[in-house]
Amino acid sequence: MTTPMGPARIFVVDDDTSSRELLSRILAGEGHHVTALSDGHEALQRLAADGPPDLVVSDIRMGEVDGLQLTDALRERAPDTPVLLVTAFGNIDGAVEAIRRGAFDYVSKPYDVDGIKMVVARALDQRRLAVENRSLRRDLRDKYRLENVVGRSEAMLQVYKTAARVAAADATVLIQGESGTGKELVARAIHTASPRAQRPFVAVDCGAIAEGVLESELFGHARGAFTGAQAMRRGLFEEANQGTLFLDEIGGVGQNLQARLLRALQEGTIRRVGTNETIAVDVRVVAASNRNLEQAVKEGRFREDLFYRLNVVTIRIPPLRDRREDIPLLAEHFAAKHGRPEEGAAISPAARDLLVAYDWPGNVRELENVIARALALNPSGVVTPEDLPDHVRGARPAAASLAVVAGAAQERPTLAELERRYAAQVLQETGGNKTRAAEILGIDRKTLYRLLGDGEKEER
Repeated sequence: MTTPMGPARIFVVDDDTSSRELLSRILAGEGHHVTALSDGHEALQRLAADGPPDLVVSDIRMGEVDGLQLTDALRERAPDTPVLLVTAFGNIDGAVEAIRRGAFDYVSKPYDVDGIKMVVARALDQRRLAVENRSLRRDLRDKYRLENVVGRSEAMLQVYKTAARVAAADATVLIQGESGTGKELVARAIHTASPRAQRPFVAVDCGAIAEGVLESELFGHARGAFTGAQAMRRGLFEEANQGTLFLDEIGGVGQNLQARLLRALQEGTIRRVGTNETIAVDVRVVAASNRNLEQAVKEGRFREDLFYRLNVVTIRIPPLRDRREDIPLLAEHFAAKHGRPEEGAAISPAARDLLVAYDWPGNVRELENVIARALALNPSGVVTPEDLPDHVRGARPAAASLAVVAGAAQERPTLAELERRYAAQVLQETGGNKTRAAEILGIDRKTLYRLLGDGEKEER
């Protein structure tokens, strides 16, 4: 990939020798790697042999394969490569046809040297952005795949199954769970696994925005609809068209806005604030709440018809304290995420027991913050009990460990065996330096010998 200011691979294609050589010298003078080719057929052969260049500058009028045919072929074989067409027969019809066929731009001969340089720079910048955007979309898809949502407890496996099944449909989904359990992560995973994955995923925290402002955010507004509305603005429903709109903390929405949301879901249309014009939208809505919406319906604080409209499929994410077997896996995941890439990171057995014992009122979000803080305080890359906050260190490891073991399969190794393996691994990584290994593990040398068993005797 070419950087904005770096050299690019450019094909200059022209059956006129003098024109081809002149343009090649101009672009080579800018530091680019130029390949001069005599016609479109030769360009396609070089494309097959060397792969796509960063830019093609081609004459239109050529023999066997002309510039427009070359543009068609490049659109199919190398869609990220922009094509700049040059001709001595400049006319508006040729320009329109060139752009319609996918050319980046169209320049007439005789051309201005500075103008050519400027258009080439813009074309290369467009290619760079296209490649970066595609890479970003791929990274986001990889990040939010369902299999990347961390957790292997039975409760989370049920969440994954339901999410995978509903992803292919267009049904509205209601995700319920305490704050910090990862509701938005599941919503993004549903979108990423759905047919709408290539379209926008738009998230809004309904509980954090005043109702009057939220109405404008969701539906947009007309110019002059209220004080300060100096221009028309599209709302998030329009921004999410053909994609997914994630309404987080939907329980915080007031009654008036609930009615407008219901109408939008039922009719597939919205009206911007300050206008009666209806706008059709094709949006899949995924809502989430940390409140008991059924109770809110009974108390008259949430519309029953909206609740059932949102509640076509319900996914309940259990709090972390109810799936303690996921805590070690999540802790290691966050340690890898926040540790130094070149050194890695790990959780000591003693620290792991404390993490499992703690109830995590802030759920997964709180756990990630604790691991990130611990690694920031301890440059060794191993989280020890001393690195954890006081309220986490005050937990009771024994009870929590029993809870995890009770829910685990019988064939899994015991906690003592896991501790012994981990201590042996750390000792191996320190080259057999027991003092350093004990320091990393957050224990004294005697405890290290006890963990390792009879095979390691305390040095006299």
